[in-house]
Amino acid sequence: MGHPIFARAFARLIRCAEPTLEAYRHELLAGLRGRVAEIGAGTGASFEHYPSEVHELVAVEPEPYLLRLAKQAARAAPIPVRVVDGTAESLPLEAGAFDAAVVSLVLCSVPEQATALAEIRRVLRPGGELRFLEHVAAPPGAPLRRAQHVLDLVWPRIGGGCHTARETVAAIEAAGFAVEQLREFDLHRGPTRPHVLGVARKAD
Repeated sequence: MGHPIFARAFARLIRCAEPTLEAYRHELLAGLRGRVAEIGAGTGASFEHYPSEVHELVAVEPEPYLLRLAKQAARAAPIPVRVVDGTAESLPLEAGAFDAAVVSLVLCSVPEQATALAEIRRVLRPGGELRFLEHVAAPPGAPLRRAQHVLDLVWPRIGGGCHTARETVAAIEAAGFAVEQLREFDLHRGPTRPHVLGVARKAD
């Protein structure tokens, strides 16, 4: 599951964007505790932002180049981090073993979003949290929304599988999560907006 050219471009982009993303990462991860899984860890840029109450972070990343960068970042992290190779649709993690899961700019690019969310739900304990920071489809009727659907005919091929028009919040709810907190914002003026940051809980 490699996108070697995109992975290198993505790593550079994340380094440039980190000053902007830092506050959002802090908000996304604030209050987490216990055992946490991060799905699609990328370069490991979020590791330094986890609170000390997280006693173990297991980070899953499928792309070989990004996996190497994440392992480097794990060695400098302030909490214990274990980085493993795996996909969101088939997580190499135990069922019901995690207090929380984190996805950040990941659910736009997984090939099978519903399967990935089912896997995340599987590894969470009853009542476990899903923290998410994602870009989603523009509102119905917006000109951008129509453009996103057209763009998605080609965008995933050049953007590492990224889709601009996914209804990610609805997919989270359909997967058996109750969304408890949600706010919308824009990080930039490109086609991958708006963004959402939220907390969902594994429903019974």
